[in-house]
Amino acid sequence: MKPAPSRPGNQTDGSGRQLLVTHDDELERALRETLSQRVAVPHRLPVDPAGLALGRARRVRRRRTVAGLTLASIVTALAAGGMTQLGGQADQPTAPTVVLGDPQGVATLSPEPVAPHPADRPTDGEVDLIVAGALVTAAGQRYELGIGPVERAQRLPDRGGWLLTGAVTAAGRTLWVVPSGGKPQALLAGADEIVLSPDSRQVAWRDGGRLFAAGIVAGQLIASVAGPSVDAVPVRVVGDRVLLRAAAEGGHLWWRWSPAGPPGIVAPDVQEVYGTRPDGRLVARVRVGSGSCLALLDPDLAPASTRCDVTPTADGRGAVSPDGRWLLVNGRLAGSDDAILVDLAGTAPAPRGAGPAIGGAVVWTDDHHAAYVDGDGNLARVRPDEVLAGRPATPTPVAGAGADARPVVVAGTG
Repeated sequence: MKPAPSRPGNQTDGSGRQLLVTHDDELERALRETLSQRVAVPHRLPVDPAGLALGRARRVRRRRTVAGLTLASIVTALAAGGMTQLGGQADQPTAPTVVLGDPQGVATLSPEPVAPHPADRPTDGEVDLIVAGALVTAAGQRYELGIGPVERAQRLPDRGGWLLTGAVTAAGRTLWVVPSGGKPQALLAGADEIVLSPDSRQVAWRDGGRLFAAGIVAGQLIASVAGPSVDAVPVRVVGDRVLLRAAAEGGHLWWRWSPAGPPGIVAPDVQEVYGTRPDGRLVARVRVGSGSCLALLDPDLAPASTRCDVTPTADGRGAVSPDGRWLLVNGRLAGSDDAILVDLAGTAPAPRGAGPAIGGAVVWTDDHHAAYVDGDGNLARVRPDEVLAGRPATPTPVAGAGADARPVVVAGTG
C-alpha cells in the first residue's frame, strides 16, 4: 500500500471541516442586489432647493398677477372719470387739461381711424381739434393724420368727414379730405390760397395768379370753373360768389364764379370781413377817417350802417354767430386788446370782454357757443350769456398741445 503524501504546515487529514473559502455566485448576487436597493432608495433632504425655488416663483407670479389686475382697475376707474392728473399734490390745485369726448377713445392711438357713431354728436360747445398731427373729435375718436401742419379745418356735411387746409409751404397749400373711417386724400395741391364755403360744399382757390372754383361732392371736386388772372386772393365763399382781398391797393371785391365772369369793383375801405347775417349783409371792419369801425355792408360792399364804439384789431380774427346776432372779435376795450363780444342786434349793453385775445380761427358750434385758441395755445369756450353776466372765458390747456403744436379748432363741428 502506497503511503499518502505529506502536507505542509498543520494541514492534516484529521479534521472533516472545510477550511478553504470557495467562490459563491449566489452570495455575490445577493450582496449586489442589497447594495443596489440601498442606493435606489431616495433619502429625504432636510431642505429641498428645487422645491423652494418653484414655490418662490409661484408666489412672485401670483403677486404680479394681483398687482396687474389692481393697476388695471385703477386705470379703468380714472379713465371713466374723463380726466387723469399726473404729478402735483392733492392739496395743491393744478391747471386743468382739456380732454375731449370719450376718454377711452382719446387714450387709444389707433393707426386705422374709427368712424364716430352718429349718436355721438358733440354738445355744449364741444369741438373737434387738430392736435400734434392728429384729429381728435368731440366724440373722442382720434385720427393720426400724417400729412404735416394743418392751418384750417372744417367738417364735411352729413358727418361725412373733414376738409383740412395745409399750412403754406414753398410748394403752396394742399387741401385734404379725410372721410369718416378713411385715410387723408389730397384734393388740391400747390395752390396759392384755398377758401371753403361754410357748409363745405364749395371751394375756391388761386393757382398761378388765376382763380378757380368747384363743388365738393362725396369727397371729390366737381364742376370746376376757371376764372381770370387777378392780383387778389380768395378769402370767403358766399353763395355763388367769392370774396377777394385785393393785394395791391387793398380792399375787397366780388368774383361770381357761377357762371364765371370778371371780378367786380374794389371796395377800398373794406378791411376785414367777419361773416354774414341772415339778411345777406356782411359784418366787416371798414376804414373811417384815420381809424376803423364795425359796419354792415350791403351786397355791393358799401356800408349800410356803421358803429364806432368797437375798435377791432387789424389781425382780422373774429366770426359771426350762425343767427347773425353775435360777433366775437379781437378788439381794444378799456385800453387792452382782448376778445370782445358784440351784440349786432343792438339789444345788449355795450361790448364786453369775452376772454384773452384770439390766436386763431373762431368757431361757433351753434348760436350760443363759440370756441377759439388763444395766443398761448389754450382752448377758450365762450357763451354769450355768461359774458353778459360778467364771466368771460377761462382758457384751459389742451392735452398733447405744445409751443410747436398749436391746436386748430375744426369749424362745422356742431
